[in-house]
Amino acid sequence: MSGQHVDVRLTAECGYSTERSYSIAAADRPRCFELTVQRLPDGEVSPYFVDEMAIGDEIEVRGPIGGWFAWRPETPDPVLLVGGGSGVVPLMAMIRERDLAGSRVPFRLVYSARSVEEGLYGAELTHRSSINDRLIVDQIYTRSAPAGYGRPPSRIGQMDLADLSWAAGSAPRCYVCGPNGFVESVSQLLVALGHAPAMIRTERFGPTGE
Repeated sequence: MSGQHVDVRLTAECGYSTERSYSIAAADRPRCFELTVQRLPDGEVSPYFVDEMAIGDEIEVRGPIGGWFAWRPETPDPVLLVGGGSGVVPLMAMIRERDLAGSRVPFRLVYSARSVEEGLYGAELTHRSSINDRLIVDQIYTRSAPAGYGRPPSRIGQMDLADLSWAAGSAPRCYVCGPNGFVESVSQLLVALGHAPAMIRTERFGPTGE
């Protein structure tokens, strides 16, 4: 289900092993799933996946794991997705699953990234929202914004969510994913705007030495 993750273990020839969790970005084929890995320059795992891993290489995978954060196509409620940085990955999986299932449930994504260059899925999100009037995508930039963008770069705030999200009265299911501080802040802002805590589901991550 979209919103789940897997644990991936790498083991070196010397026997040293390390494990990381990655959200599933798509699972549209039997026994196959897609991961989106952001390369961190000083990372221990991500440079291997991005620069070295080749077809045929074997890794250990455990999962899929998690059901609390998952979205199910049969759910009729409107959906608000709020992602920060790579936290957009499981939210993208929900968008893809929605389209694959032919769901007409209204979706709205508020995506916060440092810049256009550091955002994920830019072209795909633009395309999907352009052909689907029930998918709305809004972008927030925190470090640098493109020329002509009306909002100055800054962290997501209460006015952003008030302007860009579904009204609390429509009782949307809210999925928030990103770094710890981002998730904590957005969750509090949504509650302040009247969203029921029981309708807010969160997935967060912190520093891992990645």
